[in-house]
Amino acid sequence: MAALLVATLLAVLAVGLNSCSTVPRQVIIPAEIPGANYVGNQACLSCHTNYVRQFPASPHARMHFIPNAKVGASGCEACHGPGSLHIASGGGRGKFILNPGKDATSCLNCHIETHAEFSLPQHHPVLEGKMSCVQCHDPHGADIMKPAGGLAMARLNQSCAQCHRDQAKPFVFEHEAMREGCTVCHSPHGSINSKMLTERDNNLCLKCHAQTQGSLIGAGQIMIGDEDHTDKLKLGGCWSAGCHTAVHGSNFNPKHLY
Repeated sequence: MAALLVATLLAVLAVGLNSCSTVPRQVIIPAEIPGANYVGNQACLSCHTNYVRQFPASPHARMHFIPNAKVGASGCEACHGPGSLHIASGGGRGKFILNPGKDATSCLNCHIETHAEFSLPQHHPVLEGKMSCVQCHDPHGADIMKPAGGLAMARLNQSCAQCHRDQAKPFVFEHEAMREGCTVCHSPHGSINSKMLTERDNNLCLKCHAQTQGSLIGAGQIMIGDEDHTDKLKLGGCWSAGCHTAVHGSNFNPKHLY
């Protein structure tokens, strides 16, 4: 029985033991290219110099992948697949190599929780092939959240600003939540709520705009700031009721009414 257990563990380790920052100690079946063998990161260096040089600083470099100890570190091939045929064919885009920028399968093999989020009713269309993970994340660099670009917003918003320009542009009266980032209100991969919101109703706004019930107001009366919202909250959400419609910011009204 013990011998069978040891044999099973060795077989699992031969498949590849990955320790990624988001999925610690999880066994993952590595990317495959039919007929190709692993060649190691150094074989990628001559053509993909910048990627190979910056990769050790990437969070993905923490993933330990040992398909063949003879070829050395094979972190590149954990996501792109074994590279022998790619090199033999002279390289080139899509030649015997996997590109996570075109197909998110390599990413989702490890980021299983994210894969599930993309299956929720409201989600970014990654599984449909209309977007890719690399549009928002840099898999090779030290900062996986892609700090470059944007529209003069806080760094956390810059990736979103590439597509959601109207929501991320500067406003005279900005919504303070934008300073903390879009993910304060939105689940970036997927949500059961409309517009990928983390909450579906007034609870989202009241996390910051806390309701107060002091001793000088009537029982059941709800004050937000210095204004009575008892009846207004019955109309619907803070924005869906037609009140604070300029939810991302306004150039005209400090209370984001329009």
